[in-house]
Amino acid sequence: MPLKSGEYVKSSIEDRLAIVTIDHPPVNALNRQTLEELGAAIDAIAAEPSAKVVIITGAGSLVFVAGADIKEVSQLESVQAARDMAALGQRVFLKIQRLSKPVIAAINGMCLGGGLELAMSCHLRITGDRARFGQPEIALGIMPGWGGTQRLPRLIGKAKATEWILTGEMYGAQEALRLGLVNQVVPHDQALKVAKDFARKIASKGGVALTQALRAIEEGIDGPLEAGLAKEAEAFGKIAMTEDSREGVKAFLEKRQPKFQDR
Repeated sequence: MPLKSGEYVKSSIEDRLAIVTIDHPPVNALNRQTLEELGAAIDAIAAEPSAKVVIITGAGSLVFVAGADIKEVSQLESVQAARDMAALGQRVFLKIQRLSKPVIAAINGMCLGGGLELAMSCHLRITGDRARFGQPEIALGIMPGWGGTQRLPRLIGKAKATEWILTGEMYGAQEALRLGLVNQVVPHDQALKVAKDFARKIASKGGVALTQALRAIEEGIDGPLEAGLAKEAEAFGKIAMTEDSREGVKAFLEKRQPKFQDR
């Protein structure tokens, strides 16, 4: 089932999975139009009940997203224009992070700068073994502006994130896995396939529980433990009396697979 697609961002739904593809040759760079189309795609998926899990990937076999469009960066003429560019990317990536449906990045190649910032805004990351990761902005005399200085330390720790950002070096998929940046490393041409298999496994679970679990994680992770526990208890209370909860418990007791209705 196709969704409304833009010039650089293509969207479709298959088997409860929304597939969003960044298709901006030659390296899937994120310019303003691509970011706006990505934001619109996420809005459409959020409102589409047939989409239960989302996968974001890049077109082609060599590049996920190579980063921001450097030509656009070179044309910035004021501090305010640069702030606006940073704010646009941050808004779109926050929209992804806060989506009530799980989002998986299927990383099929180079994942640098804004591409890494996009991948980090997703809830889970599956990568091909030939992918390369990094925040190389410092080599251009700039710095990450779409969340790299904030999400990377949260994912791999302050010391390593500082090293990555200040050196601008690139790292392989196995190092990304070792540091906890990605969930799985798979053969280079299998990232999307494995991401779809993973997404189907998630989609088989109850939609209410998925949404509430995501919300508890996202809203609680950066605050005090007690506040996070309170959010968890609130979320647990919301789902405990749902139809899906009753079906899941009943199916367990009856030793059968549950048939969730997402309500």
